[in-house]
Amino acid sequence: MNQTLLDALQYYGAAAATLAALLVSLNLGERWNGWAFVIFVTSSLALIAWGFLQPDSEGIGWQNVALLCINLVGVYSHLIRKKPAAKDEGGA
Repeated sequence: MNQTLLDALQYYGAAAATLAALLVSLNLGERWNGWAFVIFVTSSLALIAWGFLQPDSEGIGWQNVALLCINLVGVYSHLIRKKPAAKDEGGA
């Protein structure tokens, strides 16, 4: 496997995860968090590829398979799922 491609996957995965974590930590709102999870998905995909293509790195690959599932739940819950309308409490 081309070492330049492996390096690109590894460093993109790390940088994208860091950016996504920063966006989530800033708590800028539902849509921002949703897009942060989209970035997390791309990070997981890159690190899955890197983990299974790089010798002796399958652990990172499997970890990111699990993280990909979690990140897809984040995309669904923040960007796709329709939330029920807020119930008016009818306060005074």
